[in-house]
Amino acid sequence: MISPLHVFIYVFSVFISSVSQIILKKSADRKYDSKLKEYLNPLVIIAYGIFFLATLVTIYAYKGIPLSLGPILETTGYLWVSLLGYFILKEKISRRKILGLAVVIIGIVISCV
Repeated sequence: MISPLHVFIYVFSVFISSVSQIILKKSADRKYDSKLKEYLNPLVIIAYGIFFLATLVTIYAYKGIPLSLGPILETTGYLWVSLLGYFILKEKISRRKILGLAVVIIGIVISCV
């Protein structure tokens, strides 16, 4: 039996992983004095900490969902990254990207029904 709570937890882990990707992108846009400072700065350390947390949350979520559902829910990351990129990084969302995201959503719905 699939637990709706565990599905929510899994999707939340994908969301926080997407937030981490946005943080890494913001860090990559900055200039640093050295390669060491580029990799050992607070944004990068926080982002990788969030990735680690997302991994632990994902493992917990698998207690209530089948392993085969994981990759389907993982595709919600495309939606999160696109939305966060639009709102935080001020990226444009083209018609082509909207079409691609629509296909992802349709695929998730079809797979979960």
